[in-house]
Amino acid sequence: MKLSIVIPVYNEAQTLDQLVDRVLASRLDGIEREIVMVDDCSTDGTREVLKKYEDRPGFSVHYHDKNQGKGAALRTGFAQTAGELVIIQDADLEYDPSEYGKLIAPILDGRADVVFGSRFAGGEVHRVLYFWHTLGNKFLTTLSNMFTDLNLTDMETCYKVFRKEVIDQIKVEENRFGFEPEITAKVAKIKGTRIYEVGVSYAGRTYEEGKKIGWRDGLRALWCIFKYNVLR
Repeated sequence: MKLSIVIPVYNEAQTLDQLVDRVLASRLDGIEREIVMVDDCSTDGTREVLKKYEDRPGFSVHYHDKNQGKGAALRTGFAQTAGELVIIQDADLEYDPSEYGKLIAPILDGRADVVFGSRFAGGEVHRVLYFWHTLGNKFLTTLSNMFTDLNLTDMETCYKVFRKEVIDQIKVEENRFGFEPEITAKVAKIKGTRIYEVGVSYAGRTYEEGKKIGWRDGLRALWCIFKYNVLR
């Protein structure tokens, strides 16, 4: 069994090496792993950091010639995966790779086809940050649930794990953070797909520390919820 870890990267020179170390240190007994990194035209020296991984076994590094967004980087990364399981990992340090085991467990147990890692389910540790940002996430999740008829607690989470045969059925169209409601809507429409949710920890960043999502992305998410649930 192989786990493909897809990492979209944009201006993460300060955290990328540490993130890779954490990914490699994660305990996955009996699970082979491959790390697929896609640089979305970084300008802070990230590309120089990535070059040292190009020839390392188990790594696959790809570059965009212009900045397109997280969704575009994931589209590129998904196309390069060879594992039976595929997980999304942001290049910052907000999400902890040591939790891979519990994220993939429902799939390995034969219960699930897709797993969402929820920041709002369970009793995991969380950094205390933006009230309105959290409220916005919960609003978007609730609205998405109303259309998909799912009972997710965190649609906007980074951590999503897919069986390869599920993600291969989905064509990612959104280039930026609209990917989250898009992928949720499209997964929900695949007949017979079993979706589980697992509580994860979260060490959120401030905007001064490099957080990128903004209010415009929230507006786009509203449109994407309607677009991919109603118009498609």
